[in-house]
Amino acid sequence: MKFHLDFAIKKLPHPINHQHKLLLMGSCFTENIGTKLSSYKFNTLLNPNGILFNPVSVADALQDYIDDKEFSEKDLFSLNEGWHSWKHHSRFSDLTIENALTKINASTRQAHKFLKQANVLMITLGSAWTYIFTNKATNATEGNVAANNHKAPADWFVRKLMEPENVQQVLEAVIKRLLVFNPALQIIFTISPVRHVREGVVENTRSKAVLVQAVHQLVDTHSHLYYFPAYEIVLDDLRDYRFYSEDLVHPNYYATQYVWEKFVDACMNEKTKLLMEEVYAILGAYQHKPFNPSTVAHKTFLQTFFERTEKLQTQNPSLDLTKELDYFRQL
Repeated sequence: MKFHLDFAIKKLPHPINHQHKLLLMGSCFTENIGTKLSSYKFNTLLNPNGILFNPVSVADALQDYIDDKEFSEKDLFSLNEGWHSWKHHSRFSDLTIENALTKINASTRQAHKFLKQANVLMITLGSAWTYIFTNKATNATEGNVAANNHKAPADWFVRKLMEPENVQQVLEAVIKRLLVFNPALQIIFTISPVRHVREGVVENTRSKAVLVQAVHQLVDTHSHLYYFPAYEIVLDDLRDYRFYSEDLVHPNYYATQYVWEKFVDACMNEKTKLLMEEVYAILGAYQHKPFNPSTVAHKTFLQTFFERTEKLQTQNPSLDLTKELDYFRQL
């Protein structure tokens, strides 16, 4: 008897490995996958602008990375005793304009350099609903889209659902620039399974439908694009509220772990999976808390894992196992 609908997932044409540089951006579900990749010692850069939900804001951020944009005071605005950027998450906001600009420009410079050398760009789209500036918005161009509203007054924005054709055009334009900037880049698209019920249940369904249609139109016409079905895995494979957090909106640990395992199977080869298992064992030893650190048994444990980690580091120079080696070196 079957209790869930399992389905085949197309393999990534060029599998991810530990020598690759991976830039991940988009919705909060991006952070789940990005954190997992980082924990297994992949070279990742995660959401240089902070969490972004809509395709316009994702495309704008990528354009800024390509151009290595230098943000200045005219790009920020003051609200509720802080300085903010309409293009960035509130973690870049600050009480002084100097500090806010320092954080924003440092992150943009890092993203520019990383994207130029990146092997994989993973974009997770969360919503096709956009919040467009009205003439009441401070230091914003009327008609443009806000990436983050920073709790600004509601009358500063007009809400609008993008059309699939519009999403496709926005993404197509930035993809062309990306492949000129970095011709070797492999681009993975996903749709976030997080339900945006604050927009409304029906409105969330409409939004996801727009994103799915637009992304598949792109993937079907470009061989260098790949779609990973995170949205379908949660909605059609798991398909149960027990796989959601208490808010009934965000997938819980079990769901994100299930999606992660599907991602690994679809996007990595056996050699990479074996290396991940070895990294996992070393990280488990690193996190081990001994009852009595002075025992011979614990010192032997440290020596064994120091040698094991040193060997793995030598065999895989792209891995950064510095802190683990330092810990095991305590003999």
